[in-house]
Amino acid sequence: METPNIYLSRKNPSKGAAITGWILSGLCILFLLVDAVMKIALAAPSVQGSTQLGWPAEHVQGLGFILLAPTILYAIPRTAVLGAVLLCCYLGGAVAIMYRLNVPFYFPVVMGILLWVALYLRIPAIRSVFPLVKN
Repeated sequence: METPNIYLSRKNPSKGAAITGWILSGLCILFLLVDAVMKIALAAPSVQGSTQLGWPAEHVQGLGFILLAPTILYAIPRTAVLGAVLLCCYLGGAVAIMYRLNVPFYFPVVMGILLWVALYLRIPAIRSVFPLVKN
């Protein structure tokens, strides 16, 4: 008798889990898009916050474009996993900078966790790679 391979399982998530995943994804995308657009538009609060973290004001707009690209990838279902990986890279840089300055860095950590929880709730392949219960 052959034992089933849980990593090849493609069982769809429940309707509630999928809806929750899409809502979490939407909230994350909305926040990241607002942050990116504020940086690109050189909004005063965004420039001020970035300069307080040690970024030169002339680099803030570039950071906005760097954030915008993976956010768009995350918003497209076919490239959401790549977007999540790239966004976690961006957020990891934010954590490193905040940690260096002894500033609370919980928000980028929580955002990275939420990005992946949202994908976990809606994408069966991610559930099969990281099974929380034995099938």
